[in-house]
Amino acid sequence: MIEIFKFRELIGTLTIVDLKNRYQNTALGFLWSLLSPLLMALVLFVVFRYLFKQEPNFASYLLVGLMSWRFFATSTNAAVYAVVGKSSLVTKVYIPRQILVLSCMLSNLVSSLLEFIIIIPILYFAAGSLPPTILLFPFIFLIYFWFVYGIALVLASLYVFFRDINQIWEVLSQMLFFLCPIFYPLMSITEQVQRYYLLNPITQYIIIYRDVMVYGQLPSAYSLIIAVAAAVISVAIGILTFNKLQRRFAEEI
Repeated sequence: MIEIFKFRELIGTLTIVDLKNRYQNTALGFLWSLLSPLLMALVLFVVFRYLFKQEPNFASYLLVGLMSWRFFATSTNAAVYAVVGKSSLVTKVYIPRQILVLSCMLSNLVSSLLEFIIIIPILYFAAGSLPPTILLFPFIFLIYFWFVYGIALVLASLYVFFRDINQIWEVLSQMLFFLCPIFYPLMSITEQVQRYYLLNPITQYIIIYRDVMVYGQLPSAYSLIIAVAAAVISVAIGILTFNKLQRRFAEEI
């Protein structure tokens, strides 16, 4: 990590370039990244609002869930190409290769933070107020970032050797979307299934986001333990996998 810190200027440059490339030649620029989840939230709200009447403030519940999921999905899908997409930096110059994944993650971090900031007024008007626990959002987001970063390292390194990873991950991420309580209440699942369902770290992150942003309550100790443990394990596995495979990156690209 100390070596990576020495390249902080390059990380900043790569992050800015990635952000510019993402919205280059688009009429609405960053607004597209906000418009897409908002439209999806609108469709899901119209379809499911009567089915899930028991969920109070369903609009805020749905919007926070979608934004939470979106950071995971966009970050991991983009990270798949983080190394291969910048092959010249792998084969022609020496830099810590993790920088390529980190800069990709940071660009998605900036986009996601802006999206969350923009939906705060929507949450205010939907509920009539904002809970003081929303101040915990940066802390929760930081833990979530490291969890996703670990997965991103694994995906980016595997894609160098197995070019089917992008297709496999696309299918898996779609499955994960329906296995997380994004557009349906957690209570709609039977108690027998819930105990296994709650072991899903993404589910725990979504629950924590809703606790601090919608319900105004502190996350449970169980949710925090799962979230922190998942982040630590994810980063550890990600770094170990990436470091083991990166020795052959230049040969395979």
